[in-house]
Amino acid sequence: MSRPFKIEIVESEAELKKRLQTANVGNQKEKLMMLWWIKSGQVYEQQEIGKRLALDTSTVTRWLQKYRVGGLDELLKIKKAPGAKRKIDEAAMPTAVNYAALLEKLKTGKGFSSYGAIVEWLKKEQGLEVEYATVYALVRYKLAAKLKVPREQSHKQDEKLVSEFKKTRYHY
Repeated sequence: MSRPFKIEIVESEAELKKRLQTANVGNQKEKLMMLWWIKSGQVYEQQEIGKRLALDTSTVTRWLQKYRVGGLDELLKIKKAPGAKRKIDEAAMPTAVNYAALLEKLKTGKGFSSYGAIVEWLKKEQGLEVEYATVYALVRYKLAAKLKVPREQSHKQDEKLVSEFKKTRYHY
């Protein structure tokens, strides 16, 4: 027989039940259920919790230790992997990539013909080795810009006729 464990659950039984009903992450539900069982006196051993949740007792021990140290917030905290380090750090962005120059180049009539051209421009002008996907995400989502290359216009076009057409085109 395993030894009984002692843990003081600060939250009320009603509060735990309410949070259990509103929890939408499975792992958090299991943790809240464990606390509710302990608070309501349904379980007295870690092995019993492990059997009910189909978890190893070491997992239950780890969860209870987190609760003892940091409370309910620490127990329910969802950790997210940091991911890879950014090639162009946001803090260093204004110095690494001259936003103004890039935006100005994007806004001009010439612009860039492709994202690959921006990669080459960054390499040549800014001295940065940046991948295509990074440049695409930067230009498309961070700067909210699109590649704009105007269509070629005929040199024979009459400017007066074009402006007159634009004025009268949508007025019925």
